Amino acid sequence: MNFDELIERRGTHSAKWDKMQEFAGVAPDEGIPMWVADMDFRPPQGVIDAVKAYADHGVFGYFGDDSDYLAAIRWWASTRHGWDIAAEDDGIFSTHGLVNGAALAMHTWTQPGDGIIVFTPVYHAFHRVIIAGGREVVQFELAERDGRYEMDFDAYEAQMTGREKMILFCSPHNPGGRVWSVEEQRALADFVAKHDLLVVSDEIHCDIVLPGHRHVPFTVAAPEARGRTVMMTASTKTFNLAGMHTGNVIVEDEELKAQFGATVAGLGLSPNAFAKHMVPAAYSPEGAAWVDALCAYVGENARIFDAGIARIPGLRSMPLQGTYLAWVDFAGTGMEREEVMRRIADDAKIAVNQGPSFGEGGESWNRFNLATPRSRVEEAVARLEKAFGDLQ
Repeated sequence: MNFDELIERRGTHSAKWDKMQEFAGVAPDEGIPMWVADMDFRPPQGVIDAVKAYADHGVFGYFGDDSDYLAAIRWWASTRHGWDIAAEDDGIFSTHGLVNGAALAMHTWTQPGDGIIVFTPVYHAFHRVIIAGGREVVQFELAERDGRYEMDFDAYEAQMTGREKMILFCSPHNPGGRVWSVEEQRALADFVAKHDLLVVSDEIHCDIVLPGHRHVPFTVAAPEARGRTVMMTASTKTFNLAGMHTGNVIVEDEELKAQFGATVAGLGLSPNAFAKHMVPAAYSPEGAAWVDALCAYVGENARIFDAGIARIPGLRSMPLQGTYLAWVDFAGTGMEREEVMRRIADDAKIAVNQGPSFGEGGESWNRFNLATPRSRVEEAVARLEKAFGDLQ
């Protein structure tokens, strides 16, 4: 759990580091990558040991019995989130990550031209996969109240056209860092019931919740909505295993389960064998202790980062409740976006995700990844203070 260790990732085919120049114009030899959402930390030792044991065996045939894998998913959901998934294994589907899971859900339950609702600003891959699938992105902009995002169902009622069939719900919210309350999720359940919608709840960040906050899965918050709910979880964001491209689509309703199963069978999908070894090692008591330490570490990184942002006139960060992604508003600088980005990339030499890519409401914002050793967070703060020093 040495999160302070500086691990060299340059030259390792790391998108975060080796694609930084291409993505943001920041050279890896002097830049700080705070864009794509992966961490600069190794996973728990048990996960590394599981990979080594599998590699040492040296035979990589088709994976067979996945009972340990499925049991680990159910154990984690129950012990960490109070969610008891039925013992029947056929409701947990392995997908090639959760963007893939969202695409499969969209193709199972919607048709080209249907509207897919997202609460913006939101994870940019939602927009990409909806458009690529020939569906319409319906942007329901989140309202900012008391410095945090909230869903505004009165406004959304006025936007409904009848073409909407599905909601892609991001919980906890990326990039705003909101951990949605039970009451908010129940209000969402009422809205989808009223309009006969399906909710696909992407909960990939569910384990990364800062001290003082608690994530409640949508299906636990609103069990009466299970007939129109599809849950998505993954170990990849929690334990920095994104390169494994594995995720879980969990369907508890029997009719929905059969429909999604037909899509999976029709595409001939099969799981990644390395993931089948890694996930049980991650979803374990050792993994739980590691995640507890990670959340505390990210929380302190967020405190340091937010304090630095607060020292720069015209900048403000949204208080982080979950995820390791800071959301910073530059509107108060009065600068055009091009000048803001010039200072971040050219002067501070930091690569970030630009707010407009997250949809409506993100125009003046940028997203910063705080899942890196504290010394880099402190250095990033110092660079930003210098880059925007003339505003002091």
